[in-house]
Amino acid sequence: MKRRKWLTAACALAVAAFSAIAQKARDVPHVGLLWVDSGSDSFVLAALREGLRTQGYIEGKTILIDTQFLVDGYERLEKSADRLVQHKVDVIVCYGVTATLAARKATSGIPIVAITGGDLVSLGVTASLSSPAGNVTGITFLHPQIDGKRLQFLREVVPNLRRVGILLNSASATEARSLTRWREAATKLGLEVEPIDIRVKADIDPVISKISRERIEAIGVVGGSMFVANRTQIVAAIAKTRLPAIYGSSDYPEVGGLISYGPNVAEGFRRAAGHVAKILKGAKPADIPVEQATKFELAVNLKTARDLSIVVPQAILLQADRVVDK
Repeated sequence: MKRRKWLTAACALAVAAFSAIAQKARDVPHVGLLWVDSGSDSFVLAALREGLRTQGYIEGKTILIDTQFLVDGYERLEKSADRLVQHKVDVIVCYGVTATLAARKATSGIPIVAITGGDLVSLGVTASLSSPAGNVTGITFLHPQIDGKRLQFLREVVPNLRRVGILLNSASATEARSLTRWREAATKLGLEVEPIDIRVKADIDPVISKISRERIEAIGVVGGSMFVANRTQIVAAIAKTRLPAIYGSSDYPEVGGLISYGPNVAEGFRRAAGHVAKILKGAKPADIPVEQATKFELAVNLKTARDLSIVVPQAILLQADRVVDK
């Protein structure tokens, strides 16, 4: 009998200890991540972690960052969002319109911090940028004229340019709208654009390798999250074609891209960490304005220009926010 009482007491203590550990774990904020990720060279994840450290959060001690819901393709985002919600995280951080829509569909209660180039208002995700009024806030890189500006820069670098291939995922509504803006800008500049559809990572090398230099004279890469996630592979594949290219965010020249014009995506993630911190301290997403990027960076890689026998105009170099020579 004494032995039975002893075992009962021991079990009770074990259960109590386990419950205390579980409660302590739940006291640490749990942030779930949702976007398309390559599994390597995740500079955006590094930027988010840096931003959270700046806000005073130490990963593994004062905050848990859950990366298990990152996926390798847009088509997996909805199921991943459902699983993420089941884990009852405190905040969801999304990158890209498709990920944001998947998260918003999965939950209207868990706070969502989105980093995206899409129009969250027209998509029905937020009531307005200044007063989101729902469970989504974040950072937007949206700027209607940016695609036309990219085309102008590309023509300055390639003066006799006539036909441009646009790399995009046509299944993405945001990227499809971006293609429309490229076409409108091309018409004004007397150029032609041709869409080049890449929907999954496995398509990158075979699709780009088949680009005909007789038909396409330069390439424009849209700012989709799948392309950013696989930027190193995309830049390497384009390099094999020997075609000049302009990219949708300022991070591409760091890995060999010729020229880019767009947001500093890494900085966007660092700033999004501030939104996460506000929510964890009690603020509601509905009361945190969506921050709109107002600065877009022009970056150039001189080594890549030399490899392609391109002389970058002095006017471009004078405007450049960043010049890479490696």
